[in-house]
Amino acid sequence: MAENRLNRELETRDKTVRKRTWVRPETLPSPTPEEGYEYHWVRISTRGEDDPMNISSMLRQGWEPVKALDHPEIFIAGVESERFKDNVIIGGLMLCKAPAEMVEDRNDYFAKTASNQIHSVDNNFMRENDPRMPLFNERKTKVTFGTGN
Repeated sequence: MAENRLNRELETRDKTVRKRTWVRPETLPSPTPEEGYEYHWVRISTRGEDDPMNISSMLRQGWEPVKALDHPEIFIAGVESERFKDNVIIGGLMLCKAPAEMVEDRNDYFAKTASNQIHSVDNNFMRENDPRMPLFNERKTKVTFGTGN
């Protein structure tokens, strides 16, 4: 009975390898990470119209345009803006970078601003509270599983 079997070393798994499926490419490719920097795509135009207010605002916040020579892994089909012809621009968005500490400070600032706004709305809401008909201000969500009836 053992004489009819193939030797294990002769068996291959080529037939059992799963066929790779096609995956849609990224619209905005991710650059190779650089230690100490965060990357962000900044809008420079919308529907062919330049957006100088947005780009100048982002540059004042500390974002620096990334040169195309620094990231050759990002394929650029053509130059979309003469002003930023040496930078990475795809679909009206320009790749920019900033120091990670600055990005963290910026995120903390906006998180604090959002928290202050939530507290302000809560205080305004609870000002209308009456002991005869109390208002509830719960910020919790609860997931329950029913019987499906």
